[in-house]
Amino acid sequence: MTESEIERGGVTMLDGNYLGNAMTGQIGEFILIRRVIHAYPELAFEEHRTAALVAGKLRDWGYEVTTGLGQTGVVGTLRRGKSTRSLGLRADMDALPILEAGTCAWASTKPGLMHGCGHDGHTATLLAAAKLMAQDLDFDFDGVLHLIFQPAEEGAGGAVQMMADGLFERFPCDAVFALHNMPGIEAGRFVFRSGPTMASSDNVTIRLKGRGGHGAFPHQSVDTVVAAASIVMALQTIVSRNVDPLKTAVVTVGAFNAGEANNVIPEEARLELSVRALDTDVRALLKTRIMALVELQAASYGVQACIDWREGYAVLVNTPEETELATAVASKLFGHERVDPHGPMFTASEDFSFMLQRVPGCYFFVGNGGPGTPGACSVHNPGYDFNDDIIAPGAAFWMALVERFLA
Repeated sequence: MTESEIERGGVTMLDGNYLGNAMTGQIGEFILIRRVIHAYPELAFEEHRTAALVAGKLRDWGYEVTTGLGQTGVVGTLRRGKSTRSLGLRADMDALPILEAGTCAWASTKPGLMHGCGHDGHTATLLAAAKLMAQDLDFDFDGVLHLIFQPAEEGAGGAVQMMADGLFERFPCDAVFALHNMPGIEAGRFVFRSGPTMASSDNVTIRLKGRGGHGAFPHQSVDTVVAAASIVMALQTIVSRNVDPLKTAVVTVGAFNAGEANNVIPEEARLELSVRALDTDVRALLKTRIMALVELQAASYGVQACIDWREGYAVLVNTPEETELATAVASKLFGHERVDPHGPMFTASEDFSFMLQRVPGCYFFVGNGGPGTPGACSVHNPGYDFNDDIIAPGAAFWMALVERFLA
């Protein structure tokens, strides 16, 4: 499929002319960009085509462009006035290893890969704002704007890689913001939350070693299946009996592998866990209890346990001042009825959390479509697609935030 074969389609503004006459005539360009990115998805640290597209557009619009941060990350810088105050806006670029179920003209051309989380739309939305901020003579600010196009958000820690390459030393930011689309919420509705907003995510592998043998003579073996099954059940007591009922935690056993035949007691078993929390103290408690429980349960069955604990993303914590500012900007632009200032917490995870450990800021959500609409399909689902109608309000918000923050 070529770009010319991807249907642009019509654009229905949600309500009113969010971006003014200049953007109304250009919005189709960014829908096309979004659909082209969607048709050519790239996994973590492989976003070469997407990064080249982003860098090329930014250069065309007059941005100072730096490439190669975090391997495939891109930063576009725009300077106006004399102030040294600076602002960072971040969009993610990577896709997922999912076989797309959709049949739209812009469906993935790479079997087994798709933009199943809307990063194509996040990138296109920030590009839409980037163009108008650079070219609209009526748009003005005083300071330094850094547009951060990040690779590898999906579990690979692209934010950490960009920071390791000196992101905030080379491109200092007084605050940093990011958005994510949210299926199940009315298209174009903005949702904010101050404080802990998304969960930490740790990955745990538990390997059990016993003594294999014939299924007819279990007394001659040390059964890892029974031990692993007991561990799975015991793990369920940690959230219900060790974590404060008013706090949130998740311990999920996503894989249980042991044996291949019904008459063979396997010598080894393996469990894979996903462990999540919305509080750093709860996160530490989960680790302490899981480690102790697994060791003691295994010992009670005469089985040896080896635990590989891999820390993943941190708890995402929005800072109050920046969240209040972003909420005020959205309320003024779209009306209070389209803004939720006290949104829920989510047990999903996001590596923007690491940026917020270094720089104050806010991560917020934009509705992708309410129940009963195509935009309500969950992210990380083969049938998901980003709602092109929210590019306009998303870009409008970015512009209004820049004008407010860098006034």
